[in-house]
Amino acid sequence: MSRWEFVGRTDELNRLLAAVTGEAGRGLFFSGSAGIGKSRLLREGVNALPTDRFAIWSIAASATTAALPFGGLVQVLPAEQPQGLSPAGILRWALNLLQQQAAGRRIVLAIDDAHLLDPPSAALVHLVARAENATVLGTLRDGEQIPLPIRALWTDDLVEHVELTPMPPEETAGLLAAILEGPVDAGSADRLGQLSAGNPLLLRELVHAATGSAELKRTYGIWKWTGRLELAPSLTDLIDTRVGKLTDGVRAVVELVAFGEPLGLHLLKQAADQADVETAEERGLISVIQHDRRTNVRLAHPLYGEVMRRRCPVSRTRRLQAHLAELLEQVGKRRRDDLLRVAVWRLDSGTAQDPAMLLDAAVQAFTRYDVPLATRLARAALNADGGSDAAELLATILMFADRPEEAIGVLDAVPPEPGDERRLCRWLTVRGMVSYWGLSRQSTVDELASRVKQLGDSADQSRVHAFEAIMRLHGLDTTKAVRLSQRVLDRPAAGVAARELARSTIAYVQAAQGQLNRSGTAIAQVHSAAGSWRTDMPYLQLALELARGTRLMLTGDLAGIDAIVADEFADLAGAGDFRLGTGYLAILQAYAARMRGQSDAAMRTSLGACAVLATSRVYAGLAQAERTQSAALRGDSAQATAAMAEADRTHAPGMAVLYPWLEQARGAALATSGDLPGAVKHLGDLVDRLRSDGFAGHEVHVLHDLVRLDQAGMPVGPTCSDGGRRTVAQRLAELSERVDGALPPLLARHAHAAVTDSATDLLAVADDYAALELTVFAAEATSQAVQRLRRQHSPAANDARERLAGLLGRCDLIRTPALQAGAPVLTEREWQVARLAAHGAPSRAIAERLYLSARTVENHLQRIYAKLGVTGRAELWAALRSIPGHDGGDAG
Repeated sequence: MSRWEFVGRTDELNRLLAAVTGEAGRGLFFSGSAGIGKSRLLREGVNALPTDRFAIWSIAASATTAALPFGGLVQVLPAEQPQGLSPAGILRWALNLLQQQAAGRRIVLAIDDAHLLDPPSAALVHLVARAENATVLGTLRDGEQIPLPIRALWTDDLVEHVELTPMPPEETAGLLAAILEGPVDAGSADRLGQLSAGNPLLLRELVHAATGSAELKRTYGIWKWTGRLELAPSLTDLIDTRVGKLTDGVRAVVELVAFGEPLGLHLLKQAADQADVETAEERGLISVIQHDRRTNVRLAHPLYGEVMRRRCPVSRTRRLQAHLAELLEQVGKRRRDDLLRVAVWRLDSGTAQDPAMLLDAAVQAFTRYDVPLATRLARAALNADGGSDAAELLATILMFADRPEEAIGVLDAVPPEPGDERRLCRWLTVRGMVSYWGLSRQSTVDELASRVKQLGDSADQSRVHAFEAIMRLHGLDTTKAVRLSQRVLDRPAAGVAARELARSTIAYVQAAQGQLNRSGTAIAQVHSAAGSWRTDMPYLQLALELARGTRLMLTGDLAGIDAIVADEFADLAGAGDFRLGTGYLAILQAYAARMRGQSDAAMRTSLGACAVLATSRVYAGLAQAERTQSAALRGDSAQATAAMAEADRTHAPGMAVLYPWLEQARGAALATSGDLPGAVKHLGDLVDRLRSDGFAGHEVHVLHDLVRLDQAGMPVGPTCSDGGRRTVAQRLAELSERVDGALPPLLARHAHAAVTDSATDLLAVADDYAALELTVFAAEATSQAVQRLRRQHSPAANDARERLAGLLGRCDLIRTPALQAGAPVLTEREWQVARLAAHGAPSRAIAERLYLSARTVENHLQRIYAKLGVTGRAELWAALRSIPGHDGGDAG
């Protein structure tokens, strides 16, 4: 990691190059904070300039040479200078010297840290910038004194002056991947990006500090950071340089903000001297921000807080935190977050004595899906004699922190008192949840059902029945799950959380059965009631997301998936390490990327989901199934097979309801490995199973997988009254009238077009797929049309190939069996000849390039034309680009 790849800054680099190569040839100076990437950007831009057109001089000014006349240009000017010239004469001599050495080329003078130039050097730079055949580039550090000749460059309109801003999150993630030589978990990339504030140098130091420790590790090829920061000496030195020396008063301000941010300005002024607050702001140590009718104070850089908190003595740390809590309590906890802030300050300062406050704060933290903080507060509440409520909450949170054995121990330590039905109800449901999903004990469902009889209150019974119902659903007893859920909804006494949990169960079953409209209505009801159930049962969000995600995938609504992956829950779950939430949303995100043909993003995101869910078996198998599909999309049979094996190993028996996704992935893995008969048989058997289970919503997709394998005429299902069996196309046509949404009729049209060999209909279907962003399906339908048109020797084949090439051009590498079927196979030599010919090279030039005879080249071309089904060179480019896995390449 001594030198990292240049990542991002595309717009800035293009702007710099345009400043040199554009018609005006106007120069450009970038300014920004230390480590923001100015020097690297300047270096990359200069290295990209052709030396045959430009005479380039690169200068790195420094404090060492700043006191010497022309010291800043020591790398440019000769050691011996003419004697007896006036200062103006020396400047003219230096400019003439550069002109002579340029030998007619345009001069490019690039100065890094131009604020450190000595006065004569700065004057020469200004003179060069005024020359007609010269361009000046440079960098400046914020907050430094700039020599007047340099400042005059932009005030005299000789160069542009641009502030280089921090790297945006997506570029930071790319830089992280380059530094670590592998993809980084999205949550880790976000946290490291926030800590570095988009500063590449600080990001590098953060990664250096974490590398080699247990805080940064790789799982399934994805780097994940725990969030615990190692403050290496190099990192603290950088921060010390920025912070500088502090008076006691200013240090007190910075420490208060470090422990309290975001801290209300009115509180800070009560706790510190106003003059010190103003000094801290003037020095760029704190920022005052207006937010939602509050004036808050934050540190100017996140790492300032890390350094201040680590260096602050324990006794002063506790005093500051207790003081902050007292201040907020005195003015009144006006906002909901204020309770959480006071509780944390009280807990950290050792002054937390109110178990009710700690319990309320733990509930609030869990409602925000901040699992680590909720765990701390709930444990503190239990230790402060919070009783059974604290125990149940802590056990629930531990379950979602992947610590089910510890959760069971907490619960069993505080069993319900005889006769306390409310306590028994909640104890049963929490223990049942931990036992079933955390410990994978399927017998839990029957145990829960047998104990509900001990409850006399209808609301308590409904809560237990709602939990039993969703467990029955996950165990694939959908009939009983729906019956129990409906019983909960029919009881007026049922609580809101119980009712919405039951409604989520029904919504999932409806989606799987193809009742997608009714499922959507139920999901909307659960979502609209979130304000009423989230405090009582925040983890109900998982049931809602499972139902909603399943429905969106079955309807092919990729925009809908984008929306829920970007909504508030996704942000909260990611920030709070709520892994079941982030893991499931990553699976959805990978699915959407896969359907769009974005195989790189699909693979990266599915691997991320596998890494996040590696310690929890709830969705681990589903994540591996999506990884299998992503690998199959790329034609990577080895990874698809390995991922399918991992799916089988990690899939929990209590998540049996997810079998359609796993078995569909198994079919993809078989097909990608070349076992098409095995894949077809497996998918046919899966169709029968889905029909038996009544999962029509899933069945249409598996039937479509058979269409993609060119099996639209294959018989499926039971024998009909006439002694025959329905074909895949006929079954899809039948289901298209039963399963809601626009997608099933489109899948049925695809099957009908395939079975009738209608290339025209296949192309129309492809257009409709493309309109839904289902780019892979669109490409496959177009490929099927191309195959039919080639067999028919139709002149429309070339246009279809152009359309296929355009669709493949929107995708990353995709090599599905449907695209590979019938695709021409060229030898390596034929590829070389075809690429050169497609780029316009005549046969004689190709012969010279490849050391062949012209006759041999012509023979190769005739074989290539025959394989591709084209008549000549004019059709060659589109034909090459329509072969999956190839884009025609370049002429080289």
